[in-house]
Amino acid sequence: MLVRYPPSAIMTLPSTPIKYLTEEQVNALTAAFQGWYDSTKTRKLRRKRGRYWLVYLVLRYTGARIGEVLMIDDRTDINYREGEIKLVTLKQKGRPSRIVPVPKNVTSEIAVYRAEFPEMSGRIFKIDQANFRKVFYKLAKEAGIPRELAHPHTLRHTRAIELLRHGVPVTVVQSLLGHAYLSTTAIYLRISGQEAKEILRDKGLI
Repeated sequence: MLVRYPPSAIMTLPSTPIKYLTEEQVNALTAAFQGWYDSTKTRKLRRKRGRYWLVYLVLRYTGARIGEVLMIDDRTDINYREGEIKLVTLKQKGRPSRIVPVPKNVTSEIAVYRAEFPEMSGRIFKIDQANFRKVFYKLAKEAGIPRELAHPHTLRHTRAIELLRHGVPVTVVQSLLGHAYLSTTAIYLRISGQEAKEILRDKGLI
């Protein structure tokens, strides 16, 4: 049975609005970022846009906060062989770190960029957050993303929903997202409840 996404992709809990992208929307946004990067004509522009493309990819596949991604040191925080990224967890006392596995193509993209622009070593993710948001808004608009969904934090919610839909245990999602409390992660379970019912029905469990 195919999972049907809600038309608006915006669902509201009693006091907590959760906004996230549908599968089609996140694919369109990814394509917009990649096309924007690949269309560059000069080395200087490619060097600049490549950093934004890599920040987007890491946001997309880690579900991290943008502030966490911008703290990554590409020399020490990325395990290129294993496809893992170490993130400092903001909003937790002592700022502990966590290891988040990502698709190998993400770390491969970073490695290729480092090889092409060795002078950027250690500085790839040190971009201005406000400038990244401007680029994000622009490309989200080009991808047809509604304005209320066109901000980087939406990718965090999107990744959480995606992981839970694919059966990742809520405690694992909590660890990957860097939530201090399981109750925070559990909010996403409530959003996915109808889909869970469909899965159980499809498997003959209800």
